[in-house]
Amino acid sequence: MADLANTGSLQLRDVTKMFGTFRAVDSVNLDIQKGEFLTLLGPSGSGKTTLLMMIAGFLDITHGDIALDGASIADVPAEKRNFGMVFQGYALFPHMSVRDNVGYALSVRKKPAPEIKTRVDEMLELVQLQDFADRKPTQLSGGQQQRVALARALCFAPPVLLLDEPLGALDKKLRVEVQEQLKDIHRRIGTTFIYVTHDQEEALSMSDRIVIMRDGSIEQVGTPKELYERPATRFAASFLGKSNFITQGVKTFALRPEKIDLRVGQGGDDARTSGTIRSITYFGSMQRIIVDTAQGDEIEVDIDVWRNQEALSVGAAVDLLWQDAAAVELKET
Repeated sequence: MADLANTGSLQLRDVTKMFGTFRAVDSVNLDIQKGEFLTLLGPSGSGKTTLLMMIAGFLDITHGDIALDGASIADVPAEKRNFGMVFQGYALFPHMSVRDNVGYALSVRKKPAPEIKTRVDEMLELVQLQDFADRKPTQLSGGQQQRVALARALCFAPPVLLLDEPLGALDKKLRVEVQEQLKDIHRRIGTTFIYVTHDQEEALSMSDRIVIMRDGSIEQVGTPKELYERPATRFAASFLGKSNFITQGVKTFALRPEKIDLRVGQGGDDARTSGTIRSITYFGSMQRIIVDTAQGDEIEVDIDVWRNQEALSVGAAVDLLWQDAAAVELKET
């Protein structure tokens, strides 16, 4: 396969977007490395898609600058930026074959037919759709259509690929399969991927780094492990995974449910707190236990079923235990 790693780095400086008096993106500063899989994660209204659209060139920047490999592209129109784009809706041409869909960008660039055929064959091999080249999009499953859209976006070797909630239309099982395929493709070609999602598991499983966004600003940036293990704020701790929030004096700590041990009975000297089981939810590999503590708090505990065979029941008295390092101090409450 030809070298597809025509990748680019991006530099965002004080990037701001106003819609009237509404500040949709507020002074974002971010460096995106060549070949990185970076995910913009946040709830609806956090500014992640607006930021992606400014990177793509579909929205003008109100203030600030975006540079590709150090050169400003703020005034470069979208069609001149040469970025690939994959949307949730696929946007495939229904009257064209898979082969013609994938090669469309090269056709409009007036590339020679032999070059287009070679490149399209490479792309179909990359997404494992060689046997579907002559089918129409309506003859494909949702996952296959998404792979066609990905092959089309990569066919002209863009320096950056932008993906806006591309798996949102797929069911959970298929979404997980396509996540794995997408991550494998990124690893093989090395193109810079900028991915937008509100799905925590998607972000954790696929990204090199995650940018958590809130109200148009960056809340925290880090690797999936850094953000999960050491969230800086209550918002980061609650949005990426589940957390219990414990106040000790004037400080607030985040405590992940799986980092708490539960022991039936009360009174152990090593117990951090005690309480009674309010509810038990079974998920196969784990059980989620909600405990009402003597201090009036509600604490969620996730227990691996295979390691905890002791019978638990609603109303049972329990001790809760955790290591000091499990509780992460937050900057804000």
